[in-house]
Amino acid sequence: MRIFYTDRYVLPLPEGHRFPMSKYARLRERVEAARLSGADPLAEPPAATDDELARAHDREYIRRVTQGELTAADMRRIGFPWTPEMVERSRRSAGATLAACRAALDSGVAVNLAGGTHHAFRDRGEGYCVFNDSAVAALAMQAEGLVRRVVVLDCDVHQGNGTAAILAHDPTVFTFSIHGANNFPFRKEVSDLDIELPDDTGDDAYLAALERGVCHALSAAQADLAIYLAGADPFEDDRLGRLALTKAGLAARDHLVLSLCREAGLPVAIAMAGGYARTIDDTVDIHFSTVAIAAEWAARAG
Repeated sequence: MRIFYTDRYVLPLPEGHRFPMSKYARLRERVEAARLSGADPLAEPPAATDDELARAHDREYIRRVTQGELTAADMRRIGFPWTPEMVERSRRSAGATLAACRAALDSGVAVNLAGGTHHAFRDRGEGYCVFNDSAVAALAMQAEGLVRRVVVLDCDVHQGNGTAAILAHDPTVFTFSIHGANNFPFRKEVSDLDIELPDDTGDDAYLAALERGVCHALSAAQADLAIYLAGADPFEDDRLGRLALTKAGLAARDHLVLSLCREAGLPVAIAMAGGYARTIDDTVDIHFSTVAIAAEWAARAG
């Protein structure tokens, strides 16, 4: 199983910034130390090119991001200060999901240790998302003739509003989002299938809803590739999540998604998406568990 990571994911931020940027380096350390059976050494992803990004984003938006011409209001919506490093981070994050999709098509499952930037729209970013890696990757795989149809399985606690909007009129990419009804974004978009859950849903009700939703999505999509956003933020002690899942529940989620995709014969590219636990080690634990479970499934297939 190929795993994609670059130190360019780690963006220098002002003191006191609420985004847990250090989770990426900590996750890399955990993955490298674990020497997971079925996992290859970490690979550095390429940066997504303008042409790759432009399948999902307006070229003028790409230019303004690259040249640092976004307004102060634009940057407030994104949540990061503009720097050349922010641009490179965003391109690499999208490039890693592209690379993970290609690797998954070759070997069954692959992982981006970042990504899941599902709040980026065609012409704007928000919620720590600049370029929408899932939309960019899905459309790239189609343009390269590698797949005909794609399903996006978004299990971040927040709705994949940007993904839904970008792909709203594309019948070849099925968008599924299971998320908190009372979480950001407070104005939701319309995915092909949305499941909104109440606060404090808990493991059992979540997993039951997830199984129904994924089964429906896979049946409707008839896809050749799944892109799975394995957010850590449904966790019970996440600052921005409200669904109250345990670590065991999140591990069961990962097993369930991978199992259903395997039964459908679908390769899976995994992105980490969000995670904002009050203790950052909890977020790293959850992300690492996702990677370890994916490696376990890859080893079984091998």
